[in-house]
Amino acid sequence: MLHDRLLVEPEVDSSERQSTAGLVIPATAAGAKRLAWAQVVAKGEHVRQVAVGDRVLYDPEDRAEVDLGGTDYVLLRERDVHGVTETEDEGGATGLYL
Repeated sequence: MLHDRLLVEPEVDSSERQSTAGLVIPATAAGAKRLAWAQVVAKGEHVRQVAVGDRVLYDPEDRAEVDLGGTDYVLLRERDVHGVTETEDEGGATGLYL
């Protein structure tokens, strides 16, 4: 990877999802997503805030897709990342942080 680029593997979106109230929402009712999650596979030498293995939030409209070995990846600039999740190591029950 060069400069401030990230190679990420987008998370596969399930066709059906369930609301917090327990209602099943079929895939046909799903609208366009605004942001998507992905796992960082590789990073450039000038990337400062993101590490390999981090989960990042990005805009699916601003992306460049690449196929490597039959797997689809997305190529992003570090500035195109909207958020990075971190898990709390101290045993807290709060979950993920942005």
